[in-house]
Order: sequence, then C-alpha cells, then structure tokens
Amino acid sequence: MQYRKDKKGREISRLGYGCMRFTKKGGAVDLDKAEKELAAAIQGGINYFDTAYTYPGNEAALGQLLGRLGCREQVYIATKLPHYLVKSVAGAEKIFQEELRSLGTDYIDFYLIHMLTDTATWQRLLDMGLGSWLQEKLAAGQIRSLGFSYHGGSAMFCRLVEAYDWDFCQIQYNYMDEHSQAGAEGLRFAHARGLPVIVMEPLRGGRLVDLLPQAAKEVFRQDSQGRTPAQLAFQWLYNQEEVTCVLSGMHSLDMVEENLRLADQCAPGCMGPSDWALLERVKEEISRYVQVGCTGCGYCMPCPQGVDIPGAFRCYNAMYAEGKSSGRRDYLQCTAMRREPSSASQCVACGKCAARCPQGIDIPAQLGAAAKALETLPYRAIRWAVGRFGLW
Repeated sequence: MQYRKDKKGREISRLGYGCMRFTKKGGAVDLDKAEKELAAAIQGGINYFDTAYTYPGNEAALGQLLGRLGCREQVYIATKLPHYLVKSVAGAEKIFQEELRSLGTDYIDFYLIHMLTDTATWQRLLDMGLGSWLQEKLAAGQIRSLGFSYHGGSAMFCRLVEAYDWDFCQIQYNYMDEHSQAGAEGLRFAHARGLPVIVMEPLRGGRLVDLLPQAAKEVFRQDSQGRTPAQLAFQWLYNQEEVTCVLSGMHSLDMVEENLRLADQCAPGCMGPSDWALLERVKEEISRYVQVGCTGCGYCMPCPQGVDIPGAFRCYNAMYAEGKSSGRRDYLQCTAMRREPSSASQCVACGKCAARCPQGIDIPAQLGAAAKALETLPYRAIRWAVGRFGLW
C-alpha cells in the first residue's frame, strides 16, 4: 500500500474505504460479510474509513466492525456533521455525541462539514458559533482534523478552500467529472495550498464499471492488454500526484483484493500512451448514452411522494446504455413490484430533491422524462394489477 502524509504528518493510505455501500441484509448492514471485507482491507494496508451521520445505520455498523476486529487505534475514522440539520451549537453537540456513541470511540480522526455548498453557508455556521465549538473540539482532541466535503463548481470550491484553515477536503472526482464539480482545477488549487484531497465517487456510483454502456464494455473486451474498467478509473486517479486518497465503496472481497492490487501498482506517471488512448475511446462511448448524470449518492432521498429517484435514473440510463428492455424490466421490478410503488410519475415537482442534489440535476424535469420513457402501457397495467391483487 502507498501512503500520503496529511498536514499533521499522519500517513493516509492511498486507497480509502467508503462505508456507505456496505452490503445490506434485511434492511441492516450485513456485519458478518462486512467484517471479512474490512479485515482484508486493513490487512492490505487501508487505514482510512469514511462514513457519515446521514448514512442510515452506517456509523454504528462501522463502530461495531472495528470493535469486533479490535483495531480502532490502527485506523482513521472519517465522519461528517450534517450542517443542514444543525440550527444551533447545542444541536451540533447532540449530533456529535450521537456519532461518538455509534462509532464506539471518544474522538474522530477526520471530521467533515458534510456537503458544504458555499461560503454564505459557512458564514452562517460561523455566525451561529460553530467555529468556536469546532475549535474547542480540536483543542480537546475530540476532533483530530477538520475538513469539508463538497459538490458544486470549481469557483466556489476554491473560495471555500480559502475561507478557513482547513486540514483537508473531499471532492467528487473521476475521469467523467474531470471538468465538472470541483474538477481538476479545484484539485490542483487545494493541493497547491497544502490541502490533502480525498476523492469520492471514483467509479461514479458504479457507472464506470458494471453500468458502463455495452459499447464501452466492448472496448474493454477487445483490449489486448486485458485492462478492466476499475483499473482504468483508479489508474487515472493515482496518476495524479494531487490526489491524496481515493475512497472506494467496496462490498465484496473481490473488490477489496482488486482495489488493493491497483493501489499498490499505480502511482503518478503510471498512465502510458495506450492507457490514454483507451480512456478516450471509453469516454467517447459513455458520452453517447448518459441521459442523467446521477451518481446514485441518495442525497435526494427520501422523496415525500415515495419516488425511488436514484433507481429511476439508473434504469433510465440503462435503457440507453444496456437496451430498452433491460432498463424497463429493472424499473418494473424495482418500482412496481412492491407494496408501496416508487414510480417516477409519483413526482409532484415539490423541488426538495433538486435542492439537495450534489450534481445540480433538475430532478423533477428529469423524472418526467424518465416516466415517459419507462412507464409504458404494460408497465402501468402491471403496476395496477400488483396493487389490485396484492402481487408484491
């Protein structure tokens, strides 16, 4: 495993573990399965584990897993304060104490202001007294490093970097987002100021691997060097010196093993001419098919009307990337074959989802387009029958 030092001299593994996508079983994290995966990750040298207050049951699961493995002191825990739920310092303190209890610890190694959107929002938090509260936590050692996670444009990201003496930051970054969100410009800006950059969504919620268009998958199948989609995506990131740590939402031992191998093999300068050529061919094929740039992060959820927003967009994109029948079949199974339907057509355009979307997607408008494409006459007939005769 390769490591990068942070501002305080601690060595962070180049590959981090994104815990949001732990395998669920019966609505809860499958702890036995996750324990094997975390054990393999830690044995392979991963020491950075990312979770958040708003990932249901996730902090508690990570706390239990680290307790089972007896390795709290060997790893760094990163979790987040949901500023959008905080109305006062007392409210922040309540959430922080809940997080400590859930994680089974008395300190957080890397604490992030979750989804900090702009400098005005940060100023609101400072005016509330949150700055002093955070400084007290840092002085007491309850927070070891303070940062923020961000979804948005590069200009505002750069302004946020300079708005406070942060210890680190976290951005969405992958080869399809090179010039969107904070992008390469934001990455280099932060790095130039000595700020470690943690990368999330390296595979764009799986869309750069399993959910690639068939034409892009064919490019990989024909590759004489046998490179894989994950290999190309991680290689592109590790090629950049400015990237401190890449978070991967691993949920199988195979994923852990492959990602550990890539983290060990890839370093700045690892992209050769044939790699760049392969990347351009794949990007060209992807760009032909993507309808909605949803990463499946789930920040838009829950929908007051019960719409499965990430699921609808996944199936909508799959219609164009994998074939209409495949996308529509998946959509039928995921939204209609259930006691409470979660169809895109249930949207009433309240706009709450769009306000929370890190990608800036006009979700109501795109749900309308998805409903038109996915909810054919057979779909509507089957959904009616499921409800009428209790066929869920």
